[in-house]
Amino acid sequence: MEFDVIVIGGGSAGSAVAGRLAAEGKRRVCLLEAGGTNDNFLVKTPGMMPFLPKAANYRYDTVPQKGLNGRTGYQPRGRGLGGSSAINAMLYIRGHRWDYDNWAALGCTGWSYDDVLPWFKRAESNARGADDFHGGDGPLHVSDQKWPNPGSLAFVESAAALQLPRNADFNGAKQEGFGLYQVTQKGGERWSAARAYVEPLRERENLAILTGTLVERLVIEQGRVTGVAIRRGSRRETLRARGGVVLSAGAFNSPQILMLSGIGPADHLRERGIAVALDRPAVGSDLQDHIDYVSSWETESRDFIGDSLPGTWRMVKAIVEHRRRRTGAMTTPYAEAGGFWRVMPDAPAPDVQWHFVPAMLEDHGRTKVKGHGFSLHACVLRPASRGTVRLASGDAADAPLIDPNFLDHEADIATLRAGVRLSHRIVDAPPMRDYRPTDRYPIDLADDDALDELIRNRADTVYHPVGTCRMGPDADAVVDPALKANGVEGLWVADASIMPRLVSGNTNAPSIMIGERCADFVRQALA
Repeated sequence: MEFDVIVIGGGSAGSAVAGRLAAEGKRRVCLLEAGGTNDNFLVKTPGMMPFLPKAANYRYDTVPQKGLNGRTGYQPRGRGLGGSSAINAMLYIRGHRWDYDNWAALGCTGWSYDDVLPWFKRAESNARGADDFHGGDGPLHVSDQKWPNPGSLAFVESAAALQLPRNADFNGAKQEGFGLYQVTQKGGERWSAARAYVEPLRERENLAILTGTLVERLVIEQGRVTGVAIRRGSRRETLRARGGVVLSAGAFNSPQILMLSGIGPADHLRERGIAVALDRPAVGSDLQDHIDYVSSWETESRDFIGDSLPGTWRMVKAIVEHRRRRTGAMTTPYAEAGGFWRVMPDAPAPDVQWHFVPAMLEDHGRTKVKGHGFSLHACVLRPASRGTVRLASGDAADAPLIDPNFLDHEADIATLRAGVRLSHRIVDAPPMRDYRPTDRYPIDLADDDALDELIRNRADTVYHPVGTCRMGPDADAVVDPALKANGVEGLWVADASIMPRLVSGNTNAPSIMIGERCADFVRQALA
């Protein structure tokens, strides 16, 4: 089969690329996705997030982390149409103005905040309507939470009791402050990137959507990417691309596919028995992720989500309500409230983000905790530590070797230490303290060594890996500021892997913005 453009990966960015290119009707577009359609009520019901099927999540692990006392971290990644936007907490956060201005300062021309804001607005349909910062008629629906947990509201009030300002719009004029998050939902259902960009075009003759398709490698002929070698079940075939290929497989799988195709660090490729097509050390390097610590408290209050007979009965009723009316507690993103604040004196922008969850979390929610309570994430927004993604083998079906190298840099644990201390100060303020919470991991917070040990024993990702196919103006960068791959023709990369620096916030909305921009770059190149 032959197409004008092949897009690899139906996640947040890939859905935007494929949808925008196909919507014009001028080109034959093929979207390849390893997973399924994700068209089921578990994915569409926000509150079913902890119970999503294994088929929708790669469930990767890291290599043992020396900064986490040798522990293996967990790296969930979306699998299927919508990618991680089909399994995430649906928070609509773009990052700080400073992030994008810094990209431009690093030489990524056209990526300053003023440059990217129109693309965020183009993607967005905000329930509050259009204004200077928001779009009102884009494909991605963004909503306010209508049924937040009482504990989430109390958290915002406790932050205000410490003179930490309230913020009703983290994507507006200022990011600083605390409040409820907006979410990518429509009518009480999850609104993934696939629902926004791909599903409305499913019947288009010029858009082929191939799910259950494993990409084994790019086909490179005379310095140009001309197609994609795929496997569907036991059948292998090659799809041809007349105009080019867009790689949108995410911060782990995009570098994996490049390396399987012979593009990457030459010595590593030879170790894996892969012929080197292009020596590119930056592929799979510069991995950055938000290291996160979850504080947890138990309470007697039944305001919070919990594992008890009354708590279970309440959730059953909430599921029934949602199935009937798409309203109520099952619209929760779980990370309902939070905020951004500077904890280090030299930070150019907020350096810690908080996510408040009205339930007790343990090991990413994979371990059940009896009783009721709440959790508070604190994550380092601009980590100094850098890691890698490497091949475990030459088989595309094998998970890559993921090494975020968490807490390798002293600045990261210093920032996280300050963030955790502020977490406890907020919970110690009214009205949160009126719940009489009991700390599940009590230590002397004033003792740096004790706190550091607790952090290294319990911290992990908050699911925002980037940087492994970094964008830059230099010849060593994987892609240029138009997202075109350096050193090979007919290839673009569009996902969080191209970020030269991690943004100060959740990465789903920025990934969609990157997909929007890439579609325009491809359109211009093929005009």
